Amino acid sequence: MATVTNDRPAVLPTGPKTQGGAAPALAKQKTKRRASDWVLLVVAILIGVAIAIPFYLILVNSFKSPADYASGGPLQWPAALNFDGIVNFWNRVSFPQKLWNSFFISGLVAIFAVVISVLNAYAIGIGRVRGRTWIVVLFLLANVLPQEALLYPLYNMFKQVGLYDNVWSVIIIFTVIQSAFGTYLLSSVYGTFPREILEAAALDGASRWQILWRVIVPISRPTLAVIVIFFFIWTWNEFLIPLTFLVSNANQTVPVAIAVLQGDRLMDVTTTSASALLGLIPTLVFFLIFQRTLTRGITAGAVK
Repeated sequence: MATVTNDRPAVLPTGPKTQGGAAPALAKQKTKRRASDWVLLVVAILIGVAIAIPFYLILVNSFKSPADYASGGPLQWPAALNFDGIVNFWNRVSFPQKLWNSFFISGLVAIFAVVISVLNAYAIGIGRVRGRTWIVVLFLLANVLPQEALLYPLYNMFKQVGLYDNVWSVIIIFTVIQSAFGTYLLSSVYGTFPREILEAAALDGASRWQILWRVIVPISRPTLAVIVIFFFIWTWNEFLIPLTFLVSNANQTVPVAIAVLQGDRLMDVTTTSASALLGLIPTLVFFLIFQRTLTRGITAGAVK
């Protein structure tokens, strides 16, 4: 009678040994990650403090009287809130009018530049026109040229057509400049657009205009929203071209009004700080309103 034996080799319990060897390495890696996180946090705090110091100086000195500033210096908190600097700047430059000029110019430039950028990028990125690489390079060079090189020829051109000292001259200039950057950016984005979607829309009977406005624009809406926000803020902060082409007081923008007022012999530090504060508040409010749109647009392509 044969006997049955169990010849299976014994399995050694290697699990605990493996876990024990990996545990120190895992803990060491977590320690390194935590240390790097702390370093990044400290660096971020230092950068935030460096950025917040000028805003603190503007905010504090805007509500001081000249005597309070002379006695306490720029860093001391005001003993009492004083609105004379804000009132003086508001009345001297007719701030509501300057505010409307900046909103009008920046808003129209942002809208016009995005529309032109979409049309150009649609032709270059999706239409596949000949020489598209050189065309994109030309649009890129338009952003590289300094504004000082454009002043004299643009001055003569708008002088001849009768648009000098007119807000539409600045709107046309910045629309061309901003749309050059928008075309360069969107043409690279539209160049990677899925061809299957375009072919499916064409098979459904959609024309080129319908494909653009009903397919491409809705899909790229987050990117377009980011571009609109950046175009608005960039145009709002422009100084040299509005200073050159808007010489009359009624057509000046907020940055130009602030710079021109600093040459006034009656100007003081508190009024200068108040002017900077009033010029900063509109862009800050605009950014806070569209902060969620900006975040969604930046992170739109991060997750497929």
